[in-house]
Amino acid sequence: MVPRTIENTREPDETVCRPDDDELFAGNDADEFNSVLKQERTPKILMTTCRFNSSRGPVFIKELLTVIPNAHYYKRGTYDLKKIVDYANKKDFTSIIVVHTNRREPDALLMIGLPNGPTAHFKLSKLVLRKDIKNHGNPTSHKPELILNNFTTRLGHRIGRLIQSLFPQDPEFRGRRVVTFHNQRDFIFFRHHRYIFETKESKVRDSKGKKVKDAKGEKITQEKTIARLQECGPRFTLKLISLQHGTFDTKGGEFEWVHKPEMDTSRRRFFL
Repeated sequence: MVPRTIENTREPDETVCRPDDDELFAGNDADEFNSVLKQERTPKILMTTCRFNSSRGPVFIKELLTVIPNAHYYKRGTYDLKKIVDYANKKDFTSIIVVHTNRREPDALLMIGLPNGPTAHFKLSKLVLRKDIKNHGNPTSHKPELILNNFTTRLGHRIGRLIQSLFPQDPEFRGRRVVTFHNQRDFIFFRHHRYIFETKESKVRDSKGKKVKDAKGEKITQEKTIARLQECGPRFTLKLISLQHGTFDTKGGEFEWVHKPEMDTSRRRFFL
């Protein structure tokens, strides 16, 4: 019997994507991320901070630069975000990531797709930098593999494609790097690992757990391949606040989706 959990008893949602949804696949061919995901354009990311920066902001960005290939950091200075968008478009950037800080701690992330949007605003929490992760590994410069897990609705599918457009679509498996965005109850958990496959010998046991022996009385062994993970960091959690049509515009921008307090009426209602 399958135990009842909040996930498998979630409220029915008509926007959940289905494998035979032709309209969804047709929309993929016409959305803003199509050129990057079809490798017609190479992802090129501009990273910057908010105007009032903190000490942990640049450190966090420095670690993000090791996660996302072809990402470049530019100091914000006093430039308005619209001017940064114009500059990034002229320099053929495909996305902008802005790290917002509050009380010396990064607390929000802004992802802007270029040249035509969309703009996603995330709350950032539970940040753990690489140096604070016990027995952490150091990532290589290989292009990572990307895992997007549990983005099931139309909105989740769109957010997943936005995240996917940040990374090259031709991972270098030799580097054994994997970047994971796991959505659970509308919280997106980010992890960055290196992995290795090892072959180990293990004793063969019967149904009662006893070690099996051959005719000579020697214990029978079998080779078993296992995967070992080493976290590289950073580690953080995102929660979507809003998704806006086009590039960043606080006054005339049209929002596709905005989280409001009255939406949180049920623990079993999820949007991604």
